[in-house]
Amino acid sequence: MSNNTFDSASYMNMELLRFTTAGSVDDGKSTLIGRLLYDSKSIFEDQMEAVKVSSEKRGDEHINLALVTDGLKSEREQGITIDVAYRYFATPKRKFIIADTPGHIQYTRNMVTGASTANLAIILVDARKGVIEQTKRHAFIASLLQIPHVAVCVNKMDLVDFNEESFNAIKKEFENFSSKLEIQDVHFIPISALKGDNVVERSQNMSWYDGSTLMHLLENVHIGSDENHIDCRFPVQFVIRPQSKEHPDYRGYSGRVEGGVFKKGDEITVLPSGFSSRIKSIDTFDGPIKEAFSPMSVCMTLEDDIDIINGTLSKSFGQMGGYVAANADIIDYIRSFAPGFIFTSSANPSIAAASIKAIEIAKESENLREEIRKNSDLIRAGLRDLEIPHLDNDSHIIPIHLEDPRLCKKAANTLIDEHGIYIQPVFYPTVPKGDERFRVTITPKHQSEDINRFLSALDQVWNKLSLRRESFSVNESNQVRKIY
Repeated sequence: MSNNTFDSASYMNMELLRFTTAGSVDDGKSTLIGRLLYDSKSIFEDQMEAVKVSSEKRGDEHINLALVTDGLKSEREQGITIDVAYRYFATPKRKFIIADTPGHIQYTRNMVTGASTANLAIILVDARKGVIEQTKRHAFIASLLQIPHVAVCVNKMDLVDFNEESFNAIKKEFENFSSKLEIQDVHFIPISALKGDNVVERSQNMSWYDGSTLMHLLENVHIGSDENHIDCRFPVQFVIRPQSKEHPDYRGYSGRVEGGVFKKGDEITVLPSGFSSRIKSIDTFDGPIKEAFSPMSVCMTLEDDIDIINGTLSKSFGQMGGYVAANADIIDYIRSFAPGFIFTSSANPSIAAASIKAIEIAKESENLREEIRKNSDLIRAGLRDLEIPHLDNDSHIIPIHLEDPRLCKKAANTLIDEHGIYIQPVFYPTVPKGDERFRVTITPKHQSEDINRFLSALDQVWNKLSLRRESFSVNESNQVRKIY
């Protein structure tokens, strides 16, 4: 960009930052993104006019910038984010892809979808509420997804009179919690998304803050070393077969390099088949290249004719929810009554590939299945000894019954806060009211030390919260096994 003239070559070569927003309901995620786009002059006039009209119809006292990203009708009506909304903009320093994710607990899987490819996560905290359950959950997910950079934005500082002590208290609380997580680079910024303080322009109301604005951080955070150039991974997203006179037999496998470095002549292995071949060529729009590395998007051809298709697993089992497989009439019927987000969430290629490979390994390895059975038995035996109510079935999925939504939530928070253990609580409508539970899933990689630590933590939580205990006799165990 020079002399206000658009330079397409410079734009294409600009560094790209992918970031996502996270946080609880009404923390201001959509408003923040709207403010970023508005103050950086990245909203078209007709789009801004539409937002103004919608704001007036809603009776808002000001322009509701959250409407910039909330595209579904149900989102605009309820004032919440349901689906993941992607927005694109650029400054003279960097290109950006934003994933605006929902804050409600029932849409957490959509948050995972948006965060799965992010370089940086913006975690919003309401200055009035501080660090709450959903804040911790999203921080935990960011850690699990190994997002290298986190910006904790303490929003709505205007509602606490831009008080420095309020900001410092939240900062200290988050630091104490995040010390248990694998988050390497954390930044804290006090902002007001509604007023624009410290978003793009430095705030005149918080002279005590001497750090960078959010936009300055987004433009300058170092992401050059974030990519994995060691472990070679290339999820196939599309098979290119032009079948033209110029390329009658061309078969190229296109996608984005997720890790490692690929060179012409390198030996590769195709999963899940296990067949091997060598890279014949690496092609791009601008012509062939000698090597490709993360995060380049390329097309590879192989020396051998191997059947490779793009991933077809709609949702990764146990991670992203379920999927519907039926004829067109049934799908259309469900679509007519279901929220839009159900049909717009998907697993990213790396998670899908990992899930497929995990299923394949589990099917082929009797030793792993035996380890799962052994570990499941160890947990169930421990739960019986501690008299913790549970369903004593033969599955590696063990429900632990709490039967009270308030206590279930409190117990989950205590486990993660005091023991660094995240366990999935299950509420209505997934289970009937009064049947609230923990869902424990064991793997063959869990060691006896892990199991003992988990059982000890459960015992401490049960004692602390005075939760119900229940003796579980051998006869009862056998009866359950017969039923299930």
